[in-house]
Amino acid sequence: MKRAARFLGTVFLAAGLLGLAWTITVWRWQDPVTALYTHYEQARLDRSLERQISVYRAAHRRVESTVVREQRFVAAAAGAERRQARLGQAIGRIVVPRMGLDMVVVNGTDEETLKKGPGRYLGSALPGQGRLVYIAGHRTTYLAPFSKIDQLHKGDRVTIVMPYATFVYRVSGFRIVAANDLSVLRSPSHELLELQACHPRFFATHRFIAFALPVEVIPRGGRPYSV
Repeated sequence: MKRAARFLGTVFLAAGLLGLAWTITVWRWQDPVTALYTHYEQARLDRSLERQISVYRAAHRRVESTVVREQRFVAAAAGAERRQARLGQAIGRIVVPRMGLDMVVVNGTDEETLKKGPGRYLGSALPGQGRLVYIAGHRTTYLAPFSKIDQLHKGDRVTIVMPYATFVYRVSGFRIVAANDLSVLRSPSHELLELQACHPRFFATHRFIAFALPVEVIPRGGRPYSV
């Protein structure tokens, strides 16, 4: 009986230590199990995005290029991409140096889609359409793409690489809202990027929103222009 009691005590102690280690790992970094799934999905989505980019790289060949023509090309391409984009597919790439983020963006913000990576809210526009671009991401699971969203500073660079163009934004402000506050989904009359994650970490009572304004557009195969 004593031997069995010691064995069970050892098992419970080991289980407790493993549980503690797991909690610390998730708290300080992210959930390693869900990260494996998102790693796999990101690799698959990355290949899909590269195929989309190659189409625009080959199509956008102009002898003469002006800012107006480039803007029209980008707006038309953005509209076409939004109309044909399927739920869960790769639509672009987001790069945020301050957050250590470089991941493929997927189309949609439902539970299953966000397991693959940061997702664009379907009710928002695509970069280049001159309206609200709303992207959400996890903070603790599935590679935790937005785990450091609250570490952003005003002026930080956010780059969105779309098949038809690359968009450079600068962070302009922050806001914490209740989870049921839908005012952040209203589009202004100009282009605005919003990055959203649950706040605080491990809870979903509020949302942390980072706002960013466009400063430069680089059309695929075309000339860059300022916004």
